[in-house]
Amino acid sequence: MGITALAFDFGTKSIGCAVGQSITGTAQALPAFNARDGIPNWENIEKCLTEWKPDLVVVGLPLNMDGTEQELTLRARKFAHRLNERFGVKVALQDERLTTTQARSEIFDRGGFRALKKGKVDGISACLILESWFENNPDF
Repeated sequence: MGITALAFDFGTKSIGCAVGQSITGTAQALPAFNARDGIPNWENIEKCLTEWKPDLVVVGLPLNMDGTEQELTLRARKFAHRLNERFGVKVALQDERLTTTQARSEIFDRGGFRALKKGKVDGISACLILESWFENNPDF
């Protein structure tokens, strides 16, 4: 019986989004959300949640390579907390170190330099965050 999950790759200007299923352990990118200093249009987030009805929302946690937190880590935690508060969804955090680099590499391999559009990178990053969460939580 698997679950449907949404993942967000938090950023101050753009928030990547992906949807996935725990049965397959895979995700697909959705359009990124614009943000102003890390604040999205919450109505657009709500529409996405209403459309996909996720059992779980996974938010990428941007840590430094040595595992320490940075300012963006705190902002991503705040975003996750607001998702839970506003919409009552269950939220999990997932270490996202290297997902943007990995996403850029994947996109470049498929489409070259021109394919590296910011929204596309954010969406692929969200996919990688969700897929890594599935890998680390196989019993879900």
